[in-house]
Amino acid sequence: MFKMTLLPRFYETDAFGHVYNTVISGWFETAREPIFKIFTPNMIISDLPLILARVEVDYVAQTHYGKPIEIITAIERMGNASFIVTHAAYQDGTLVAKGKAVQVYFDFKLQKSLPIPAHYRAALEKLIPPLASTPAE
Repeated sequence: MFKMTLLPRFYETDAFGHVYNTVISGWFETAREPIFKIFTPNMIISDLPLILARVEVDYVAQTHYGKPIEIITAIERMGNASFIVTHAAYQDGTLVAKGKAVQVYFDFKLQKSLPIPAHYRAALEKLIPPLASTPAE
């Protein structure tokens, strides 16, 4: 699991001081960067062999300007060519949003998905939390 703390920026909020719903999806993508570094440690994006196949976000509570957000990121499960990343965002100890992203191992030259190589699979499996401590619970 990875943890990241972000501070909502003023322009990410509405007139009531609530964080816009589209911002949280961006925060979750930012929180996936340590996973991207498994595949391309130098973060040369053109070398990243992943595509995003699906993203979902559940808004659980209001998120406000001026208070830090802690995002916990983990791998929920793995398939042959894809894996599910799970996210949970907390503000003041309260779950405010949770989400998932399906990432697919992809060969851009062949334009098709391929099985995740064993060395990447081993690194990702280390990020699967024990059943009792999934990020969004």
